[in-house]
Amino acid sequence: MKNWWFIRGLRKGIMTEKYPKELPEWSTEIQGQGNANCPTNAIKDEKWIKEKCIFCRRCYPNYKPNLNPRIYTVKKTQPLFKKSFYLYPIDSGSCGGCNMELKLLSSPEYDMTRFGIFFTNTPRHADALIIMGVLTEKMKEVLRKAYDAMPEPKVIILLGACAISGGIIGEGIPLEAAIEIAGCPPNPFTILEALTRVKEK
Repeated sequence: MKNWWFIRGLRKGIMTEKYPKELPEWSTEIQGQGNANCPTNAIKDEKWIKEKCIFCRRCYPNYKPNLNPRIYTVKKTQPLFKKSFYLYPIDSGSCGGCNMELKLLSSPEYDMTRFGIFFTNTPRHADALIIMGVLTEKMKEVLRKAYDAMPEPKVIILLGACAISGGIIGEGIPLEAAIEIAGCPPNPFTILEALTRVKEK
């Protein structure tokens, strides 16, 4: 008997996330009190520093997720990107986790194109440079050339703990970012909402 899986898929339709009408209950922000065995010093004076956290859960059970997925910091917005926003991702030395989560935004489940957000294959057509991973010495010149090739206006987005603070093995990216998206790796919803915030007035 033949497997008609594609017909079943057509009948069900595309199951896209209901954001922005509904927020998914994904646990990312961490709260608690007491001692924390944190390798990146992401907990100081019982306060969680999202930019440093690699989500190793060594602080558990004293510190637990509170179901708030909004772990990004908006430093600059650009209303000119309201109708279309083109992204050029660069991996400066990551484990691949942030890459996979970012790639999911183009899947039917999240469908970033419904918000006017697209990937581009060249920095010459990009509005934003998304940087992932620990900055390595040989990637410094690559980042500079990619940024210089972008037209104005342009923004930089740091994705993940490694790009922001260096994680556990390196240093953060020494560039002024419009948005810093924390997480190791950040989940697709957090990335998608942060990208839509860049386009606001």
